[in-house]
Amino acid sequence: MLFKESEEGVKIYKLQPVQILALGFAGVILLGALILKLPISSADGTSTPFIDCLFTATSAVCVTGLVVVDTGTHWSTFGQFIILLLIQIGGLGFMTFATLFAIVLGRKITLKERLVMQEAFNAFNIQGIVKLAIYIMGITFSIEGLGAILLSTQFVPEFGWKRGIYYGVFHAISSFCNAGFDLIGDFKSLTPYVENPVINLTVMGLVIVGGLGFGVITEIINHKNMKKFSLHSKVVLLTTAILIATGAVMFFVLEYNNPNTLGALSFKGKILSSLFASVTPRTAGFNTINLPDMTTSSKFLTILLMFVGASPGSTGGGIKTTTAMLIIMTVYAVIHGREDTEMFNRRIPKEVVYRAIAITFISFMLVIGVTMVLSITQSGDFMEFLYEATSAFGTVGLSLGLTSTLTNIGKVVVMLTMYVGRVGPLTLALAFARKQLMTSKSVKYPEDRILVG
Repeated sequence: MLFKESEEGVKIYKLQPVQILALGFAGVILLGALILKLPISSADGTSTPFIDCLFTATSAVCVTGLVVVDTGTHWSTFGQFIILLLIQIGGLGFMTFATLFAIVLGRKITLKERLVMQEAFNAFNIQGIVKLAIYIMGITFSIEGLGAILLSTQFVPEFGWKRGIYYGVFHAISSFCNAGFDLIGDFKSLTPYVENPVINLTVMGLVIVGGLGFGVITEIINHKNMKKFSLHSKVVLLTTAILIATGAVMFFVLEYNNPNTLGALSFKGKILSSLFASVTPRTAGFNTINLPDMTTSSKFLTILLMFVGASPGSTGGGIKTTTAMLIIMTVYAVIHGREDTEMFNRRIPKEVVYRAIAITFISFMLVIGVTMVLSITQSGDFMEFLYEATSAFGTVGLSLGLTSTLTNIGKVVVMLTMYVGRVGPLTLALAFARKQLMTSKSVKYPEDRILVG
């Protein structure tokens, strides 16, 4: 119910937790855009066009990484710090930071705020949700700190102590939050470090951990034995491993002899690049090889990985690993004549299966719709449009070069897609999950059949 009847008979507008999350993200984006609009935020001291500021803020809060101006050269240190702050807020969720401030100020967390936090974390209940938020922040800052130290060991010798540490911190946070923003400059991303094992492995590790979901990370830390993991964590870990391994092998085979990507690299470089190309489409947005030079088959494989994305309750987007695996296992059950979808000797409720199918279908139609709009408003080929649309929806940040040439209409379309990709799938999942709160029909119509397939 959006309206609550008061004693005086006046309808009072009442927001649901999901709506608070959606409006909260929008508010943070707008505030970030206004700050980036200030002359102090740009490197040359001039005011950046608002549409570009809004695009950058949307990409940062939605932890996407698509940029219309180069992060490393266009923005000042202040502007880059604002972008980094937006990335951290977008990755952890604004409610996490609101909770932190409330605790510091000694204010009690209300039931409504706990419900919003439950929605943000994809938690099953609100019991211990505040402690979970604090625990998540501690884990996040610890992992990002470790990543920053490892990356700084590579950046400090090249850029000096001050800039090297700054680069280490920025890229560690951007990696863990699956944002894909970089400071290397000239839209090069991490291509200068294609054969650097420390940078490659550190960034991949941060991306993978950030994409698992905070609930899974908590279980890994608290339970050493995988047999004690929840079904959700088992599915996330299995699906993540399958996607990374399969993607790496396929990229290695498809690009092995391509002189513009893996062909000129050493064998070590080929292995690292193949793994990196498999990990980062899972909503991270970094790249170590030139994406437009990849084969068509590799580009399409990247699109598939971007569409799946990360896992529920993580810093990433996409339809999520559990949704994809659930669809696959449902198809398997149908082919084998089974009535229920089963995973790890557990039966999955039909309403969860229906929700997964609905999310996948709606997400697919969204990507197709955005691709169609881009094909009308932009110049380019179909692969570029589909790649851009999927990257925006999956909050990935990879591009074949279309982002920097977007028209104002194209920028608005991509911004909305990033926003829906960050908030929409979660909102849809939570909305469908409220079946128990909805009034069910007491009348069931007669059953009949139609032909399918």
